[in-house]
Amino acid sequence: MTDEEIRPAGAADAPAVAEVVDAAFRPYIERIGQVPQPMREDHAANVAAGRVFVTGDPVLGLVVVEAFEDHLYLDTIAVHPSAHGRGVGRRLLRFVDAHARALGLPEVRLCTNALMWENQKICAKYGYEPVERRVDGPYDRIHYRKRLLRRV
Repeated sequence: MTDEEIRPAGAADAPAVAEVVDAAFRPYIERIGQVPQPMREDHAANVAAGRVFVTGDPVLGLVVVEAFEDHLYLDTIAVHPSAHGRGVGRRLLRFVDAHARALGLPEVRLCTNALMWENQKICAKYGYEPVERRVDGPYDRIHYRKRLLRRV
Protein backbone atom coordinates (compact mmCIF):
# COMPACT_ATOMS: atom_id res chain seq x y z
CA MET A 1 0.00 0.00 0.00
CA THR A 2 1.25 3.45 -0.83
CA ASP A 3 0.82 6.42 1.48
CA GLU A 4 -1.88 7.68 -0.93
CA GLU A 5 -4.21 4.66 -0.65
CA ILE A 6 -7.01 4.46 1.88
CA ARG A 7 -8.27 1.02 2.84
CA PRO A 8 -10.48 -0.62 5.44
CA ALA A 9 -8.49 -1.38 8.59
CA GLY A 10 -7.95 -5.01 9.47
CA ALA A 11 -7.57 -6.60 12.90
CA ALA A 12 -3.78 -6.33 12.64
CA ASP A 13 -4.13 -2.54 12.28
CA ALA A 14 -5.89 -2.03 15.62
CA PRO A 15 -2.68 -1.32 17.61
CA ALA A 16 -1.53 1.20 14.98
CA VAL A 17 -4.96 2.84 15.02
CA ALA A 18 -4.70 3.24 18.79
CA GLU A 19 -1.17 4.63 18.45
CA VAL A 20 -2.13 7.22 15.81
CA VAL A 21 -5.22 8.32 17.77
CA ASP A 22 -3.14 8.64 20.94
CA ALA A 23 -0.41 10.65 19.21
CA ALA A 24 -2.93 12.92 17.47
CA PHE A 25 -5.11 13.66 20.52
CA ARG A 26 -2.66 13.54 23.44
CA PRO A 27 -1.67 17.22 23.01
CA TYR A 28 -5.28 18.25 23.72
CA ILE A 29 -5.50 16.63 27.17
CA GLU A 30 -4.08 19.62 29.01
CA ARG A 31 -6.08 22.15 27.02
CA ILE A 32 -9.49 20.51 27.48
CA GLY A 33 -8.73 19.19 30.96
CA GLN A 34 -9.48 15.54 30.20
CA VAL A 35 -8.79 12.71 27.79
CA PRO A 36 -10.45 13.38 24.42
CA GLN A 37 -13.23 10.96 23.53
CA PRO A 38 -11.36 9.33 20.59
CA MET A 39 -8.65 8.15 23.00
CA ARG A 40 -11.32 6.34 25.05
CA GLU A 41 -12.75 4.37 22.11
CA ASP A 42 -12.47 0.61 21.68
CA HIS A 43 -10.35 0.69 18.52
CA ALA A 44 -10.39 -3.07 18.00
CA ALA A 45 -14.21 -3.06 18.13
CA ASN A 46 -14.42 -0.17 15.65
CA VAL A 47 -12.04 -1.99 13.30
CA ALA A 48 -14.04 -5.23 13.63
CA ALA A 49 -17.25 -3.30 12.87
CA GLY A 50 -15.75 -2.01 9.60
CA ARG A 51 -15.86 1.61 10.74
CA VAL A 52 -12.12 2.37 10.41
CA PHE A 53 -10.24 3.28 7.24
CA VAL A 54 -6.47 3.83 7.28
CA THR A 55 -3.75 5.21 5.08
CA GLY A 56 0.02 4.73 5.10
CA ASP A 57 2.34 1.84 5.76
CA PRO A 58 2.90 2.13 8.64
CA VAL A 59 -0.46 3.74 9.36
CA LEU A 60 -0.16 7.53 9.31
CA GLY A 61 -3.81 8.52 9.37
CA LEU A 62 -7.30 7.18 9.77
CA VAL A 63 -10.98 7.94 9.90
CA VAL A 64 -13.69 6.28 11.94
CA VAL A 65 -17.11 6.60 10.30
CA GLU A 66 -20.61 5.33 10.86
CA ALA A 67 -23.39 5.31 8.29
CA PHE A 68 -26.88 6.37 9.31
CA GLU A 69 -30.02 6.56 7.21
CA ASP A 70 -29.56 10.23 6.32
CA HIS A 71 -25.85 10.95 6.84
CA LEU A 72 -22.35 9.60 7.35
CA TYR A 73 -20.99 10.44 10.78
CA LEU A 74 -17.27 11.19 10.89
CA ASP A 75 -16.55 10.06 14.42
CA THR A 76 -12.77 10.52 14.32
CA ILE A 77 -10.10 11.74 11.97
CA ALA A 78 -6.53 11.38 13.17
CA VAL A 79 -3.17 12.04 11.53
CA HIS A 80 0.06 11.10 13.25
CA PRO A 81 2.02 14.28 14.05
CA SER A 82 4.98 12.94 12.02
CA ALA A 83 2.77 13.17 8.90
CA HIS A 84 1.40 16.68 9.44
CA GLY A 85 1.67 18.92 6.41
CA ARG A 86 1.77 16.03 3.91
CA GLY A 87 -1.87 16.16 2.81
CA VAL A 88 -2.94 13.07 4.75
CA GLY A 89 -5.87 14.80 6.43
CA ARG A 90 -7.02 16.36 3.16
CA ARG A 91 -7.01 12.93 1.44
CA LEU A 92 -8.93 11.41 4.34
CA LEU A 93 -11.58 14.15 4.22
CA ARG A 94 -11.98 13.66 0.46
CA PHE A 95 -12.33 9.93 1.09
CA VAL A 96 -15.10 10.55 3.65
CA ASP A 97 -17.04 12.64 1.12
CA ALA A 98 -16.61 9.98 -1.57
CA HIS A 99 -17.60 7.20 0.84
CA ALA A 100 -20.78 9.06 1.82
CA ARG A 101 -21.67 9.59 -1.84
CA ALA A 102 -21.01 5.91 -2.62
CA LEU A 103 -23.46 5.02 0.15
CA GLY A 104 -26.02 7.43 -1.32
CA LEU A 105 -25.88 9.71 1.72
CA PRO A 106 -26.50 13.45 1.27
CA GLU A 107 -24.29 14.80 4.05
CA VAL A 108 -21.44 14.20 6.45
CA ARG A 109 -21.71 15.18 10.10
CA LEU A 110 -19.07 15.51 12.79
CA CYS A 111 -18.37 17.26 16.04
CA THR A 112 -15.26 18.67 17.66
CA ASN A 113 -14.42 19.93 21.10
CA ALA A 114 -15.00 23.67 21.41
CA LEU A 115 -11.42 24.08 22.68
CA MET A 116 -9.91 22.40 19.62
CA TRP A 117 -9.94 25.58 17.55
CA GLU A 118 -7.53 24.14 14.98
CA ASN A 119 -10.23 21.62 14.06
CA GLN A 120 -12.83 24.37 13.76
CA LYS A 121 -10.65 26.12 11.16
CA ILE A 122 -10.27 22.88 9.23
CA CYS A 123 -14.03 22.27 9.30
CA ALA A 124 -14.68 25.70 7.80
CA LYS A 125 -11.95 25.24 5.18
CA TYR A 126 -13.47 21.97 3.96
CA GLY A 127 -17.06 23.13 3.73
CA TYR A 128 -18.51 22.08 7.07
CA GLU A 129 -21.02 24.44 8.63
CA PRO A 130 -21.68 24.67 12.36
CA VAL A 131 -25.11 23.40 13.34
CA GLU A 132 -25.10 23.67 17.11
CA ARG A 133 -22.96 23.79 20.20
CA ARG A 134 -23.90 21.59 23.11
CA VAL A 135 -22.44 19.89 26.13
CA ASP A 136 -22.36 16.09 25.83
CA GLY A 137 -21.39 14.76 29.25
CA PRO A 138 -18.01 16.29 30.08
CA TYR A 139 -17.42 17.56 26.52
CA ASP A 140 -18.33 20.98 25.11
CA ARG A 141 -18.80 20.22 21.43
CA ILE A 142 -19.54 22.05 18.23
CA HIS A 143 -21.54 19.94 15.77
CA TYR A 144 -21.04 20.41 12.02
CA ARG A 145 -22.49 19.17 8.78
CA LYS A 146 -21.44 19.23 5.17
CA ARG A 147 -24.10 18.81 2.54
CA LEU A 148 -22.79 16.91 -0.45
CA LEU A 149 -23.64 17.79 -4.00
CA ARG A 150 -24.92 14.85 -5.99
CA ARG A 151 -22.60 13.79 -8.77
CA VAL A 152 -24.26 12.99 -12.10
